[in-house]
Amino acid sequence: MAERIPFVVVGAGAMGLATAWQLSRRGRRVVALERFERGHTRGASHGATRNFNNAYGAAHYLDLLTLARSEWDELSRTTGEPLLRLHGLATHGDGALITRVHEALVTRGERAQVLDAREAARRWSGMRFDGEVLFTPDAGVVRAQAALEALERGARDRGAEVRFGHRVLTLDETAAGLALDIEAGGERYQVVADTVVVTAGAWTPGILPSVFPLPRLTVTEESPAHFAPRAADTAWPSFNHFVDAERGAIGNVYGMPAPGEGVKVGFHKVGPVVDPDVRTFRPVPEQSAALREYVAEWFPGLDPDSAVPISCTYTSTDSEDFVLDRRGRIVVGAGFSGHGFKFTPAVGAVLADLATDDTARAAEPFRLP
Repeated sequence: MAERIPFVVVGAGAMGLATAWQLSRRGRRVVALERFERGHTRGASHGATRNFNNAYGAAHYLDLLTLARSEWDELSRTTGEPLLRLHGLATHGDGALITRVHEALVTRGERAQVLDAREAARRWSGMRFDGEVLFTPDAGVVRAQAALEALERGARDRGAEVRFGHRVLTLDETAAGLALDIEAGGERYQVVADTVVVTAGAWTPGILPSVFPLPRLTVTEESPAHFAPRAADTAWPSFNHFVDAERGAIGNVYGMPAPGEGVKVGFHKVGPVVDPDVRTFRPVPEQSAALREYVAEWFPGLDPDSAVPISCTYTSTDSEDFVLDRRGRIVVGAGFSGHGFKFTPAVGAVLADLATDDTARAAEPFRLP
């Protein structure tokens, strides 16, 4: 007889673990199923740090960010693990965007300051700036690996079960509920769930029923790198650089200090489209060369020849807005488009609300058509 479980989460990366944590906080019995081992590097959740970037102008992202900040703090309190390091964020390269984001943040009572390039270079001598710079002191990084550990521990402490090495082969609607066929350790077993939340990243389309109205998701393999600072005492913010394509750049740039690893620098969403099960885990040589040239031009405080590449995936919607919605008994969180990690516990809260409350709706840009 198939095991009966009220709530099943398929995919136990950051978003899946956050959903399991939030469901368990609501007193629900939940099992999270992850096809790979704990700490695997095949998806988008591994690594030491992620940008906690608050330079958004759209209300739906700022609302989600406000919730995320409070939930990161709550997770830190309950697990005793400090998860945010707020050393500030410098955004430059697009004057119109800086004006728009600055106005949106100040209107909401957030701290934000516009600096000229000379003042920014004085504060952060390892970087070069061109034009106005938006500085938001209440930004920085999420300690990503520590966050995954805290989410899993928080979920388990509330009674959730997390099963690594359990691959969902099929998910079908039946009269009895949602039937899942699962493989683990060479054996197969069945589960029937009342509600399933799918947070499987690049593998999401292959898990959902074919009739599910999922928008197009494009999987790319991205290759940021850590670069070594030339001086140990240089101060670094997190950063966004909206690069003028006329200057030959291949994409916008983001990054952050990563203690013990250097400074992470990467182009946003420029990697090749890939099958998530067939990846090289190696950077495209031309893109590595372009990243080196960028660092040599814009980061006098980094050694451009010290790159240690990182491989990760983006699973992106065409709009780069997330998918947070429900159809029938299936809830989906997908398409985080390379900028979702900072929102992780808030995404988990939204998905848990969708799973437990028929009247719940995410913000309109996150809804299915």
